[in-house]
Amino acid sequence: MSAAAAGASDGGSDQAGTWRPAGNPWLIAIVVTLAAFMEVLDSTIVNVALPHIAGSMSASNDESTWVLTSYLVANGIVLMISGFFTRLLGRKRYFLICIVMFTVCSFLCGVSTNLTELIIFRVLQGFFGGGLQPNQQSIILDTFPPARRAAAFGVTAMATIVAPVLGPVLGGFITDNASWRWIFLMNIPIGVIAFFGVTALVQDPPWLKMAGKIRASVDYIGLGFITLGLGAFQIMLDRGEDADWFSSGFIQLMALFAVIGIVGAIYWLLYAKNPIVNLRVMVDRNFAVGCLMIAGMAIVLYSSSVLIPQLAQQQLGYTATLSGLVLAPGALALIFLIVIVGRLMTVIPAKYIISFGFLFLAAAFVYSSHLASDIDFATLVKMRIAQTMGLGFLFVPISSIAYLTVPAKMNGDAAALFTMFRNVAGSIGISVASALVTTRGQVRTAYLSSHLTPFSQGYADLLSKTSQTLQAGGHTLAAAQQSAKAMIDQTLGTQANILAYGDVFILCAALSLAVVPFTFLLSSAKVEQSAEGSH
Repeated sequence: MSAAAAGASDGGSDQAGTWRPAGNPWLIAIVVTLAAFMEVLDSTIVNVALPHIAGSMSASNDESTWVLTSYLVANGIVLMISGFFTRLLGRKRYFLICIVMFTVCSFLCGVSTNLTELIIFRVLQGFFGGGLQPNQQSIILDTFPPARRAAAFGVTAMATIVAPVLGPVLGGFITDNASWRWIFLMNIPIGVIAFFGVTALVQDPPWLKMAGKIRASVDYIGLGFITLGLGAFQIMLDRGEDADWFSSGFIQLMALFAVIGIVGAIYWLLYAKNPIVNLRVMVDRNFAVGCLMIAGMAIVLYSSSVLIPQLAQQQLGYTATLSGLVLAPGALALIFLIVIVGRLMTVIPAKYIISFGFLFLAAAFVYSSHLASDIDFATLVKMRIAQTMGLGFLFVPISSIAYLTVPAKMNGDAAALFTMFRNVAGSIGISVASALVTTRGQVRTAYLSSHLTPFSQGYADLLSKTSQTLQAGGHTLAAAQQSAKAMIDQTLGTQANILAYGDVFILCAALSLAVVPFTFLLSSAKVEQSAEGSH
């Protein structure tokens, strides 16, 4: 019996005989994206609340960061193996389990009475949340034919790109005006709506139903390697800066475990008879290059989403809410741009749009590197809008062309790997960017300090003028000179740190340019020229 015939009772077939679900595809896209939006938002909204969590639970700032680390570790591991759970449980059933348990764990996080409880519930939240994004992607792939996926991925972009931007905005507003507990409790109504929407609309395609009749065996060795490799790697990234990276024995141990786990997983998954995730989907050139593209995009997306609020709060004295609002206009511009890019893809090959997007992104980061200590809110907003406009040319075209020639039966594994590349690259971007700000700040401080000598006429004049001003305010000569030196040192530190952010933005521009040549390895097909019959 054909796949189309097998699915006739639960869905329908188009003129080409390809299965399609019975429900409205756009409603399906919205409800599955709502679930993924909830999960992606939760991965960034917690960042600004960590000091509040530490204070209310009598924990140190270092201890409170495990609230974020524990979630990322569990989430990253499950991303890779979500395809296995889909085959084992059925995609719709697994998706519903993830929605219910993520919502329940969100409630438990919100009512936690101590840090240990919160970390345990965050681990569980990350475990079940890890199945939401890959399942959302694979449902979109099976719900829409290739020619309509660009528009559908425009909807999913709300979860993938807009949610990380809105996270700091909402997190800042909630922590400034209410309790950090509402960061978790706000997931409850979203989870309820998503659950009933998915229950009513989503269906498993025939090939997944037939695969579900075959009892999947658990690849314990592959699971062990993935857990060791991705878990250790995520801990290394998240804890590295606080532990001074490889000067710490703990970080060195995590790096060793990460190498053993990742190398072992790659070898095992390529040669195992029934691997927990099928790496052979990477043989597809469009998909392999698409994973590289989405990783490059994720590095600059997540790093810049962290760096700009960090700059605004730590160097410019903004509140958490105001620093988050710097990102908001860019998110709105991105939403409008995604619609335009979806239409462009019907007339321009996707790889040229992607090339333009990375070039635009490089130019935006060069523009953003022109920072100063007296920069105003409006200029920061313009810089962020320029960055998000570049991102607007990337997510939908990359997602569309990456899955262009992937067989439908491999959509689950492909979505898991694609999401894993994006999330892990985002974690790398955040960790590396934060470390580079510290390193470049030290370099800039050393360079600027070399000019603060008695032999520098400019420094002598500034010290004398500042000292005289302080004396006029009632300071003694000795106190005025000491205070003047401290004020100049503080100004120098601020300038050095701001220059460090500019340096990191230049490196983001360089990375964006470095990705451009790889875009020409992608197919030249436009959206409507997608391959037929991959089911």
